[in-house]
Amino acid sequence: MTLLHNDPITQLAFSVYENKGVFAVLLGSGLSRSAEIPTGWEITLDLVRRVAEAQGTPTQSDWAKWYREKTSQEPNYSVLLEEIASSPDERRAILHRYIEPDEQDREEGRKTPTKAHHAIAQLVRAGYVRVIVTTNFDRLMENALREQGIEPTVVASEDALAGAEPLTHSRCYLLKLHGDYKDARILNTDQELSAYPDGYNRLLDRIFDEHGLIICGWSGEWDHALREAFLRAPNRRYPVYWAARGTLGSGAQELATHRAARAIPINGADEFFQSLQQRVETLEQSQRQNPLSVELLVNSAKRYLAKPEHRIQLDELFAQETDRLLDQLDSEIFSVQGQWSHEDFRTRVQQYESVTEPLARMAGVLGRWGDGKDFDVVMDVLRSMYHHAGKIGSGLTYLLHLRSYPAVLIFTAYGVGLTKAARWDTLLKLFLCVLASENREPQRVVSTLFLWSWAGGEQQIWQQIEGLDRHKTPLSDHLLEVMTHWRKSFTGADANFELLFERFELMGSLAAFHENDEAQLEKTIEASAARNDVLAWMPVGRSGWHNAVARKLLQELEDESQVAELLKAGFAKGSRRFLQLFVENFKLYTRRMNW
Repeated sequence: MTLLHNDPITQLAFSVYENKGVFAVLLGSGLSRSAEIPTGWEITLDLVRRVAEAQGTPTQSDWAKWYREKTSQEPNYSVLLEEIASSPDERRAILHRYIEPDEQDREEGRKTPTKAHHAIAQLVRAGYVRVIVTTNFDRLMENALREQGIEPTVVASEDALAGAEPLTHSRCYLLKLHGDYKDARILNTDQELSAYPDGYNRLLDRIFDEHGLIICGWSGEWDHALREAFLRAPNRRYPVYWAARGTLGSGAQELATHRAARAIPINGADEFFQSLQQRVETLEQSQRQNPLSVELLVNSAKRYLAKPEHRIQLDELFAQETDRLLDQLDSEIFSVQGQWSHEDFRTRVQQYESVTEPLARMAGVLGRWGDGKDFDVVMDVLRSMYHHAGKIGSGLTYLLHLRSYPAVLIFTAYGVGLTKAARWDTLLKLFLCVLASENREPQRVVSTLFLWSWAGGEQQIWQQIEGLDRHKTPLSDHLLEVMTHWRKSFTGADANFELLFERFELMGSLAAFHENDEAQLEKTIEASAARNDVLAWMPVGRSGWHNAVARKLLQELEDESQVAELLKAGFAKGSRRFLQLFVENFKLYTRRMNW
């Protein structure tokens, strides 16, 4: 007997944890059943009942049996729906009542996201799942994701696919194969489900080839085009796990055999996904600081910050935690000797994040709720980290660069906290403050620890993190993921943390742009236009390609009150024209990055 004998969920949890961002989830109607949204079979029988009663047929104990006797055929969802409603609009209207919750449903908790939906959303928030494929028309998955502060890229039609954010750039890509119940283009009938558009097929081929799969709530018996896509996929790369009540049906078994899928017997989707999410979280926490001790430190920082008379205790808390972190960074696990390996890089990044988490989250607290006296405390920490990183001058290059990663994490958390509090003067002061090291020339923070200004921020290196191999801003994307985990300490349940994070990055880009002279920039405009190039170099984060957020951020820079606050704080050197030049440069960068 093996350690994982008869425990496939733990085996799956290990696979999900060790292959972060690799697994996609394929969901069928069974997932929404516990939300009391009926399955296709249940809708079929109800339609049979309604049609029969409209024709004057007395109530039957078994409507399926009655239908067989009446028609000599098996009840068929698509056939029946096509008979009742001749147009997509009519079919959409019929399905609407089965899916849309009424007032009583909401009061009694029906037709709302289930525990399974919430567990999947938590796995998405933690970065373990990035792709969800579903045959369901409802919006339960979207709603659960939004409750976690995640705005998914939803593809429910060919048009949406054409205009959607690329799969590799999306934090969560939700492919609704059969459409959305509020859209007349939903696919219901056998004819409609017999073939997908070419764009769908190409996307499915890629997903099934490049991802592991967790299947739940899908019978595998119908959905002919989906079955074909599944059978086209080669059996390689990553495993397939198929969670189902009882044994798989013949259709599902054929698919499972083709992909060598491992069947997981479950009692229900809620229990399965909750168990999976909890086990993945346990594995994650086992590699991190003791979560209780982290929370204790963060809460202590909040308590001391709240009362001026505890100022000394706050300073001592940061000093002690800084000394503790420096001692850990001197341990053998952070040696700079060795050879390059993708796995070693990923492990080292996780190790740095684990030991830095308490101090970084405490810094975020000071940024969010500090009163100005916090700045010197955080800068003392950053200077200590940066100086310590520069004490070793020989070793493997990427490991030498990573020595300052704790400083990057602390700087980012503090900066995001300042941005949340709209403490613009302190944020600019942070960006422009000077750091010195034994082996490095003194430089501003924004030129040392910010995005690709940081020596360790090379794109190709950070593309080695799981799921970031094709990302344009892998360091920025990874920092967003880390800060999303830590954010509750200093931003609360921010409904759009992604926007907040990218606002912080935009302010950093503007601070870096301060290196330029306004008069010289004016002279550069014509030459830049002729070269089709940017006005001046500056580091740019996710908003360089994330067009939806970029538009919002640029709109903020057109708001008079916002502009006045930024200029008063010293951003753009207090010059409206300089700010305009920055905006122009940023737009040029977005054009380049999108290309």
